[in-house]
Amino acid sequence: MNVDFKVKPFFLDESDIAWVQGCMKKMTVEEKVSHLFCILIKDKPVEEMAAEMDALGFYPGGYMTDVFPARKVKENFKKLQARTGIPLLFASNLERGADGICKEGTLFGTQMQVAAAGDKRWAYELGRVCGEEAAATGANWNFGPILDIDTNYHNPITNTRVFSSDQETVLQMSREFVRGQMESGMAVCMKHWPGDGRDERDQHMVTTINDCTAGEWDASYGKIYKALIDDGAETVMAAHIMLPAYSRKMKPDIRDEEILPGSLSCDLTTRLLREQLGFNGLVVTDATTMTGFMQTMARRDALPLAVAAGCDMILFTLDLKEDYQYVLDAAADGTISMERLDEAVARILALKAHLKLHKKMEEGTLFPGDEALKVFEREDNRNLARECADRSVTLVKDTQNLLPISPRTQRRILLHVLGDKGGYHDPICNQAEYLAGLLEREGFEVTVYDASRKDLLPIGNSIESMTKRFDLILYYCSVKTSGSDNVSRISWTAPGGCNTPRYIYEIPTLFISVDNPYMLLDVPKVRTYINGYTPSRYVIDAIVEKIMGRSRFTGKNPVDPFCGLFHTRL
Repeated sequence: MNVDFKVKPFFLDESDIAWVQGCMKKMTVEEKVSHLFCILIKDKPVEEMAAEMDALGFYPGGYMTDVFPARKVKENFKKLQARTGIPLLFASNLERGADGICKEGTLFGTQMQVAAAGDKRWAYELGRVCGEEAAATGANWNFGPILDIDTNYHNPITNTRVFSSDQETVLQMSREFVRGQMESGMAVCMKHWPGDGRDERDQHMVTTINDCTAGEWDASYGKIYKALIDDGAETVMAAHIMLPAYSRKMKPDIRDEEILPGSLSCDLTTRLLREQLGFNGLVVTDATTMTGFMQTMARRDALPLAVAAGCDMILFTLDLKEDYQYVLDAAADGTISMERLDEAVARILALKAHLKLHKKMEEGTLFPGDEALKVFEREDNRNLARECADRSVTLVKDTQNLLPISPRTQRRILLHVLGDKGGYHDPICNQAEYLAGLLEREGFEVTVYDASRKDLLPIGNSIESMTKRFDLILYYCSVKTSGSDNVSRISWTAPGGCNTPRYIYEIPTLFISVDNPYMLLDVPKVRTYINGYTPSRYVIDAIVEKIMGRSRFTGKNPVDPFCGLFHTRL
């Protein structure tokens, strides 16, 4: 068995190792196979989930939860833990704060917002705050940080979820995030192996490609993963991303149709990650429900191959009974060897022992008492989020010297709202109303653009009629990345894009993007442009303070918001 329990990331003592080995001796093949799965808690009540699993004799090794009230999250975890005598891994996506696990959790800020604050301290605080709050529910595993490098501004999955397009910034911020998480007692999961940010597609929809040469990858993604592995990061998420250069380096005669993504490639997940980079921890697939996984081969072949290739856990199922049977059959016919099955289960149990879950179970402390939920009533974490927002908001350009604005000179504002509808990774929506309310309290008169109003359409209204009615045109842009859209771009209002920035030479125009930092691609001639990176009220508050001149802009661009184009800078 190629697992060293005594070294990083597990650091188990003899009693811990004895517990791992004791569990394995008692487990049947069926129990070992079911232990490979991490099941999603989402729409179905956990009582119904448990009944279905009981009927199959199915006992997964862990669960990932969707967002619920904190008390409900904890209750769900406790009910599922009561089914088994082995402690469970309870995971969530804590990428920008504990709002990724519970409704009360602090939305601290996206990874890119944190990087824009210009100090790696904020990455540490993001990791610590979301880890501390998630731990109050009983969670012990975070699917983060994201180590991807945002080199392609068209990429719909990375964007503000990552720290930067600069690999050194990604490295330094990620290390601090991990440090904060570990201090909160959470296991971390580096993603998305072997590295996203190069393609302009989303592996939710298609198998994607990292097009680095082997040398480029070693000097960038490989360097980042190696550093965090050396720091003791416990787990890796293998994504549905191909790395053709390394596949060809390892097998020069490989055919194009044989090149596989990280979630299915032994060359990438075993030979490169484990043998070359020295990773001894647990590997979990990215969601196997994604099209990027399912487009590679038949599911009955893909699930077993993921395990055989080096993944220790399978994330999510389409049909529990069917998926379970696929892997059981593979263990029975030798597609997954007993040695490989034992190795995977051993890593899962070793992670649990590393987190001292077995000892907490004996002590009755797997779940903190209800008093731990008082963390959500504290103001200190929220105050840190407010400060981070203040430091991160970035003035990208103001070539017309518009700022600061004042109700004395720009009293009448025409507000265009772009997006603000929420999305897959970020459900926040309808924040433009909050912004308008803040501006009105400052003494501005705000008219929200309505395409059904003929008096606001550019066609049929003279320039003079518009300049007489409005002193400032303000765009609030909250266009999300990822989900079912392969490209995150502005969709202008019909007919004819009547809400485009047409009056930039007649009426001062201010554009604020609180999501995608690359919106100058679609509004290159706008002369005053701000990036906020997160559609939180903390960010909106900070933006208003800054455009009013009461607070300085201190945010630094973590990426090139000009998209490499000359005319976006003018």
